[in-house]
Amino acid sequence: MAHIIVVGNEKGGAGKSTVSMHVATALARMGKRVAVLDLDLRQKTFARYTTNRQNFLEESGLDLPSPVYFDLPQIDQDELKPGENPYDHRLSKAIATVEPDNDFILIDCPGSHTRLSQVAHSLADTLITPLNDSFVDFDLLAHVDSDGTKILGPSVYSEMVWNARQLRAQAGLKPIDWVVLRNRLGAQQMVNKEKMEKALAALAKRIGFRVVPGFHERVIFRELFPRGLTLLDLRDIGVKQLNISNVAARQELRDLMKALDLPGIDASF
Repeated sequence: MAHIIVVGNEKGGAGKSTVSMHVATALARMGKRVAVLDLDLRQKTFARYTTNRQNFLEESGLDLPSPVYFDLPQIDQDELKPGENPYDHRLSKAIATVEPDNDFILIDCPGSHTRLSQVAHSLADTLITPLNDSFVDFDLLAHVDSDGTKILGPSVYSEMVWNARQLRAQAGLKPIDWVVLRNRLGAQQMVNKEKMEKALAALAKRIGFRVVPGFHERVIFRELFPRGLTLLDLRDIGVKQLNISNVAARQELRDLMKALDLPGIDASF
């Protein structure tokens, strides 16, 4: 069965689509067959990223390893039984379609609470939650006191993940490997950054996730999107000498892929 990776966070601007595209492309470059789904049916940033890649490669005459994007299929209302949710069927039908032919399925969730996102989380073998280094984002995981040092209790997103874990346990599925990714990090060691690190470490033990480093804030990510490219594609498009920032970003991606500890993956690309 394909290993399902869900990239989720109920807040926009955390870099979910950038993380999704880089993880999916890294897996494709390792020779894995990767199907990707975008559950943000309104903005479709991840879908747009993959379309940009396809268009750029065709225009440039390049053939680079890439994930394959699939739209959610439409469901005939006549197929539904009373009380059944059409979104459940759209997602389950998509998974059933792509699973036999792929090693990994990566699902990018919207930055809000939706039925599709809720169902996707219950399907996750690996859950990646990108999180900006800010207590505004941390509030999705847990409430803290005014000093940012004492955890008062889990918040809305953590509760949704807990419910997803319960559903998987009831179905006899293996537990979700939940990875919280500190993303869009600043270059300086600030007091807020240190408080975030301590708060995440304490919360990880309390509600059961792993903390891994993500990407620092870099202009390169915004520049890559219109062409659908990733850090791994730069040399293939003729960039012979990577600058220090790009080299560091590639190393961050290597570190992330290693930390995810996905099945059958050697992250020495």
